[in-house]
Amino acid sequence: MRIATWNVNSIIARLSHVLRWLDEARPDVLCLQETKCVDERFPRERLIELGYYVETFGERAYNGVAIISRSPCDDVQRGFPEDESSGHARLIAGTLGGIRIINVYVPNGQAVGSEKYRFKLDWMQRLRRFLDEHHRPDENLLLCGDFNVAPEDRDVHDPNLWRGRILFSEPEREALAKLREWGLVDAFRLHVQDGGHFTWWDYRAGAFRRNAGLRIDHIWISRPLAERCTAAWIDRAPRSWERPSDHVPVIAEFRD
Repeated sequence: MRIATWNVNSIIARLSHVLRWLDEARPDVLCLQETKCVDERFPRERLIELGYYVETFGERAYNGVAIISRSPCDDVQRGFPEDESSGHARLIAGTLGGIRIINVYVPNGQAVGSEKYRFKLDWMQRLRRFLDEHHRPDENLLLCGDFNVAPEDRDVHDPNLWRGRILFSEPEREALAKLREWGLVDAFRLHVQDGGHFTWWDYRAGAFRRNAGLRIDHIWISRPLAERCTAAWIDRAPRSWERPSDHVPVIAEFRD
């Protein structure tokens, strides 16, 4: 099974990219973030034509997550169980091929110390509680999405420049470490150890051309699933397409 995650920065604006990538990469599952689209306007018909099922959880102009898969999702959940109907569209989960997939769009946080930054840290704590209360580390569980945090120095093009800033501040990294302590393994780091591999580049200042990026999009897996993970990689190609998302897909493969 091939499972991918991609922050597309608007499914309406990037639909042609998603269709092209699906046709070329042929994943079994693609988890999307920042779809910026209410469920009623999600272009599901085009994806169905390619042979995919579509589960969405969106809101107008902001946030939004979706699971696109070759087989139907079972037990689909939208948001945290305690969320009100007006809650942010930042989490969608479903079961496919015996794997519980949790797709998240972690808040960006805007700036260290801001109200949105505190919301981000609180949201990450809620995600850890959600895992504690509803799942077990011995399950086949996959947590993926735009985490909006780079875990280590090797995940940042210039750690000294970014240290203490949003996406790489110590409280964010500590919150991410607590998520990992639940019993998760970074699928990418199972297979690639060196630095210089990024999933996000700012649109400004030729960041992609200079490879001045951060690795903030992740696929984290439980230890039983890690034993089945045969490969994981970042596909930089879509970042070079016309009017791209500022993120690129991350993919992991698993044997039966």
